[in-house]
Amino acid sequence: MADDAVLIRAGLISLLEEFGHEVVAAVGDRESLVQAVVKHRPDVSVVDVRMPPSFTDEGLRGAVEARGLVPGAPVLILSQYVEVSYADDLLADARGAVGYLLKDRVVDVDEFLDGLRRVATGGTVFDPQVVSQLMVRRRRNDPLATLTPREREVLGLMAEGKSNQAIGRRLVVSDGAVEKHIRSIFAKLNLHAEDSDQHRRVLAVLAYLRS
Repeated sequence: MADDAVLIRAGLISLLEEFGHEVVAAVGDRESLVQAVVKHRPDVSVVDVRMPPSFTDEGLRGAVEARGLVPGAPVLILSQYVEVSYADDLLADARGAVGYLLKDRVVDVDEFLDGLRRVATGGTVFDPQVVSQLMVRRRRNDPLATLTPREREVLGLMAEGKSNQAIGRRLVVSDGAVEKHIRSIFAKLNLHAEDSDQHRRVLAVLAYLRS
């Protein structure tokens, strides 16, 4: 747990312990974050963006540094702010296990715990506002240009961590229709069937966020 705000950190620790999770380290700065990840190799790290000394993007920078030292270390960014300066570096590792949620928009404990579980098991979960900010940086050569509007919609919901059933409910379509769209997305992004569906799902989401 990396957050310089002592009360928020204590509250999150109490919440996680209440639901049976063990917090192996609680820190308040980038250097301590990196050291804790290297030492403990946690199932997932929950990291705030703005920490001492400059209170700008130390958390993101620390997360990137930690994943460089412990490849694929799961990291869930939990912040009040959308900071994209190092988000691309965090997303550059195609192994996934990354997430970015906004504190003010997490209104359901189960939603937060589900996002934590998804990241810990190698998935991705992003708040829609974070997705929007990242998409503003879209490059001209868009690798997703061949996707239909509905396929982009499905992929955007995948980036939010939605399951096939949840996507179907949001778009008011059947589970079969969602699966068909996802198969088409995989094919258009050249994500081959020999990889697991979970791995292809992560790669598709990361391609979407980096495009």
